[in-house]
Amino acid sequence: MINYFQRVNISAAIVPMTSPSAASDAPYYKWDTSQKSMILSSFFWGYVVSQVPSGLLAKRFGAKYVISLATAAGGIMCFFHPMAARGGWINICVLRVLTGLVQGSVYPCFHTLLSKWVPCTERGFLTTGVYSGAQFGTAVILISSGNIFESSMGWPGLFYISGGLGLAWALLFFLQGANEPATSRSISQSEKDYIESLTGSNNSSQSLAVPWKSIFTSGAFYGLLAAHCGFTWGFYTLLTEMPTYMSSVLKLDVKSNALLSSLPYFAMGVLCFVVSPISDLLINRGTISITTARKLFNSIGQWVPMGCLIGLGYMTSDEKTGAIVLLTLAVGINAACFCGYLVNHMDLSPNFAGPMMGVTNGLAGVTSIVAPLIVGVILSDEEEGDPTEWRVVFFITGGIYLLCNALFVIFGKATVQPWNDAPSMSSTMTLRKNIQADSRTSAPTEAKENQF
Repeated sequence: MINYFQRVNISAAIVPMTSPSAASDAPYYKWDTSQKSMILSSFFWGYVVSQVPSGLLAKRFGAKYVISLATAAGGIMCFFHPMAARGGWINICVLRVLTGLVQGSVYPCFHTLLSKWVPCTERGFLTTGVYSGAQFGTAVILISSGNIFESSMGWPGLFYISGGLGLAWALLFFLQGANEPATSRSISQSEKDYIESLTGSNNSSQSLAVPWKSIFTSGAFYGLLAAHCGFTWGFYTLLTEMPTYMSSVLKLDVKSNALLSSLPYFAMGVLCFVVSPISDLLINRGTISITTARKLFNSIGQWVPMGCLIGLGYMTSDEKTGAIVLLTLAVGINAACFCGYLVNHMDLSPNFAGPMMGVTNGLAGVTSIVAPLIVGVILSDEEEGDPTEWRVVFFITGGIYLLCNALFVIFGKATVQPWNDAPSMSSTMTLRKNIQADSRTSAPTEAKENQF
């Protein structure tokens, strides 16, 4: 949640940064559409580069240290945004690249932590609970930004607040967090044994070599990669462009824009806690296999929003309510993907979930760079808000959802892959034995697992 403050603040602030405000004396800048698109996409230039190194650093030295340092560095950089803006839009781009560089550690580090801490029988619910912080963080920033912009602080206040919170969280997590159950001082030995027997991750996995060749020749990996790219394209297209769409097409003022832009992310955060227990329940009762569950929920999370975006392409400023409902559904139902592709790294390889997340999130991050730039090319006059041009944006996003999830349905799997195991004794074998011994109540049998 705190890390998403650092990521999303520019999406909310870009509107008041480029338009005068009667409520505050904050400066504004006459940046054109292409310059604003460059600013919004520049975060992902650094974000893409740091994904794989972050995953390897987390695996080697411990995710706790990497994520604490990265969050603190991102918090410090937030304080410099107002100063950088005075020097021109290129300075802001440079600062956003650096912010993306440190923020690139978030998903690989948390995936490394989750692979150590989350039992397979609760993987959907607990992983979704952690990552729902992204949606709640986005929603909090968007809903509070309107009041901050109209206060005496103006838009610079958003960067100062998100920077301060980042520093506070980094210190707290560094002092209280733990890389794995074995090094935690806040849980009992019985809890440690329980967690370690059901994660499938080796305690010695820090010393295991990453089997890159096996990963890059795995069809299941490429199915996962496609699903991750599809989600990222759609999610970040809406994240970066929604405030602009509401301002230019739906003609909403800054405060209403901030409130309504946050609504889809609140919906997504809430739905995370609705779909994830359903997914775990279906799996643990043996109703459907893990692979079927991952594909089913990922399809809901990408194909239903695809239909919403097609409908949104025909909305105008006279249909504000309908447009807001479709936007809320398009983003909110993305929550189902958290029980799909997002936990699939840990399904395939608990020992190497962090490095795998670094690879897929890094490659998917390329779409986060490309999407805002394509939007900038399609929209000839962003201020006028031509609905027909936005229709093209939404149709392209819908097409990406269709293609990428289809590839996940065809090639995706949710079984632990052979290359996860170390040459010596692996706790993944313990995990498999536990699942087989309790297959009637905790997970489906191997035969059922491969039926889809």
